Amino acid sequence: MSLRLLSILPGIVLASLACAEPGYKNFDEPPHNYHTAPLKDRFTKLKADLESGRIPLDHGSEKAFIISLLKALDVPASSQMLVFSTTSLQLRFITPRNPRAIFFNDGLYVGYIPGAKIEILSMDPELGAIFYMFDIPTGSRPIVVERSERCVNCHTKEDTGFVPGIVIKSVVPGPTGGSLKTFRKERTGHDIPFSERFGGWYVTGDRGVATEWANVIGRYSGEEITKSPVQPGQLFDFAKYPVATSDILPQLVHEHQAGAANRILQASYRARTAFHLDKGSLSAARYAELDEQARSLVRYLLFADEVPLPAGGIAGDAAFKADFLAKRRAVQGASLREFDLRTRLFKYRCSYMIYSPEFEGLHARMKQHIYLRLREALSLENPVKDYAYLPAGEKQAIHAILKGTLTDLPAGW
Repeated sequence: MSLRLLSILPGIVLASLACAEPGYKNFDEPPHNYHTAPLKDRFTKLKADLESGRIPLDHGSEKAFIISLLKALDVPASSQMLVFSTTSLQLRFITPRNPRAIFFNDGLYVGYIPGAKIEILSMDPELGAIFYMFDIPTGSRPIVVERSERCVNCHTKEDTGFVPGIVIKSVVPGPTGGSLKTFRKERTGHDIPFSERFGGWYVTGDRGVATEWANVIGRYSGEEITKSPVQPGQLFDFAKYPVATSDILPQLVHEHQAGAANRILQASYRARTAFHLDKGSLSAARYAELDEQARSLVRYLLFADEVPLPAGGIAGDAAFKADFLAKRRAVQGASLREFDLRTRLFKYRCSYMIYSPEFEGLHARMKQHIYLRLREALSLENPVKDYAYLPAGEKQAIHAILKGTLTDLPAGW
């Protein structure tokens, strides 16, 4: 390990870990204080203006309201994904005839079910996912937003790595609700085979990606599950929703983004716990733990285990492409948000989530350590075999983009 890396996480002391010490999973205890710490997420900052009416929204209909809310939150309607499995707190409202719509940008997720409450997941830079719910107001009634405590019950378990994060379920829904089979337990990210994704989700657009469990209801026939197709728009009217799509591309981006967010938050919680317990001087064991976390995160950020797209790639919804690219940070025209879609998701295999609120909120020394592991992975002079899949030109382009768009890189990076 280089002296430069050691300098980022200094003061290593040889000490045993006391068994009684709290771990990073104790998100409600110091130094995290999830439920009592001041909130810095984007939705919380807008909450008072929404409730007071200072942010005008269209109360003419449920659809008009959600469209105006998405616009106010800068969440593209083109990101719409429709899920009909009952994998939500408001499960009694969700059916193949009344699917739940999910919309997202880099740090905000909005859930909309016709006839039910609006759901918000907003990423706090340090705490992770903060959950809110509120009724769609009728007439001149004001919006009353409540922080949801029950959402945390599922969003801090194995699926997220025990930190407040994002859960994506893939199940075979039964005809009357419930799940007959569950895939990809405790896993989120672009490394999950397509054969284990999309269960309980409507998928529209290019179907080049294997989506054998999308648009399907299951029934038991003896001990076997037989599949019955439910085509998008067949049992429900797309006119109830902001757009008439549940495109494959937003779903692939969402999967990558959720995997990145959960891994970043795990690194954040682990680092904050370690520095708190060791009062800034890390034990050798904790240093090793954080270094392993940094290596794992860098591997994910550089798409080392991404499932390749099938031959011919995918097309992707044009509106979502345009909305996604509109947020790019470019260096000489090159950006981490450029799509490839022939063999992989992005042209430059380094995640745009390096600009996300949760990455920005990483413990400063942990972030610097991650940057140096990232620089190591992109090195042409001393190539790391784990990143041999990245051609020299792509490594150079990623390095240039990061150097031109990040302001807190280590000196000499």
